[in-house]
Amino acid sequence: MRSSWTTSPEPEPSPSPDPSPSPEPEPSPAWELLLPAASGPVRGRGRELGRALRAAVREGRLAAGTRLPSSRDLARDLRVSRGLVSELYAQLTAEGYLTSRRGSGTWVAALVPTAEPAPSRPRAAAAPVLDFRPGLADLAAFPRAAWAAAQRQALASLPDAQLDYPDPQGLPALRTALAELLGRRRGVVVGPDGVIVCAGVAQALTLLGRVLAGRGHRLVAVEDPGSLSVYPLHLAAGLRPVPVPLDREGVRMDALRATGARAVSLTPAHQFPMGTVHSPARRAELLAWARECAGLVVEDDYDGDFRYDRAPVGALQGLAPDLVAYTGSVSKSLAPGLRLGWLVPPAALLPELVEAKRVSDLGNSVADQAAFAGFLVGGRYDRQLRLCQRTYRERRDALIAVLAEVLPEVRISGIAAGLHLIAEFPYPVPAEACARAGVRLRPLSDYTASGTGGSGRFVLGYAHLTAAEITGAVNRLAEALRSVAV
Repeated sequence: MRSSWTTSPEPEPSPSPDPSPSPEPEPSPAWELLLPAASGPVRGRGRELGRALRAAVREGRLAAGTRLPSSRDLARDLRVSRGLVSELYAQLTAEGYLTSRRGSGTWVAALVPTAEPAPSRPRAAAAPVLDFRPGLADLAAFPRAAWAAAQRQALASLPDAQLDYPDPQGLPALRTALAELLGRRRGVVVGPDGVIVCAGVAQALTLLGRVLAGRGHRLVAVEDPGSLSVYPLHLAAGLRPVPVPLDREGVRMDALRATGARAVSLTPAHQFPMGTVHSPARRAELLAWARECAGLVVEDDYDGDFRYDRAPVGALQGLAPDLVAYTGSVSKSLAPGLRLGWLVPPAALLPELVEAKRVSDLGNSVADQAAFAGFLVGGRYDRQLRLCQRTYRERRDALIAVLAEVLPEVRISGIAAGLHLIAEFPYPVPAEACARAGVRLRPLSDYTASGTGGSGRFVLGYAHLTAAEITGAVNRLAEALRSVAV
């Protein structure tokens, strides 16, 4: 069949006479791109063939210099009239898609490439935005070399049998080390058999929610303001979170009782984000409430190791291990990306929680658990905590000092512990002032269920910023605010 395409003009050989009838020719594979258009309705067939051929040329499926079949051959291959193909060739030649030379055939034309846009003048790079995001640790302080050494040691010493699916509750060596650490530093009452190793506080809350929902719980009270990231975790576990307001001593007990919930999730050692420490009286009220309603207090000790001006407040769990589920992680001391945390539940919930952990993920990484156990036993984790505490305190002090110097009208609170503080401006802070200063502030309203938190109140995280960054950012912000006020 003569309808195949070539890229060089060769004269077509004269057909030799053949007395026998020729079979019906099959369409050339080269023309498959036009077959859908050729099989359309008769009235619009010419337009569809033209559209398909133009697209093939523009998109490079028909390269410049490709010789097209004669109108007779193409009409035969596509089973359309020769006049339709002749008209199509003439139209596309006039448009510049094809070129034709008498006696030598029709060819795909070389289209003029689209002109490149003139290079624009490079813009000055925008100043990086410094984000006072709360809750973020200094990830640059992660002890990479020490952690890598711990992993190498763990892999070298792990017996082959321990590379099988792990105990979903956690490696015994890690649970033993965690029980010692939590009892020594946070006053948690637990032995190795009472600890569950999990993928951070998020998984601990999810596991607790599933077990509580299975026991008939439908509600869980949560602090307001608080971390809104817990809402989807509770919902996914089958519990509806109910916000409960705070006062200066902690969560309000009248509001808690009014919810009808029999479980409450709290940050009693250093409330997020207000920085409130639950008072001894409020702690006692909480435990009395839990005992009266056969309820549960979920204690998120997210930054309990970072108290700067006096000794840390002990964990609530130490007062009533049968009423409190204690949880924490390495997200603030090492890195959240490790996904290493722990859950210390009341003994009555332990078997159900271990089973929930098993069906959830079959247990945490053996290598990471073994490395963390070595990190704890060798004293490296205690050294890391001391380093973080010293660094974060210096950065807190830098933030307090520069605010007092250049924005003395700003009231601060929640400074005794943690990785953030509350800054209350006596006037609205325009978004354009922050943008001009290259600073991002998180309003308190971002952490309330209602989306309101009082004009001018912001949650300023400082742990991930250097003292120089903090000082420079607050100075720029003060200058921008003064220009707005003028």
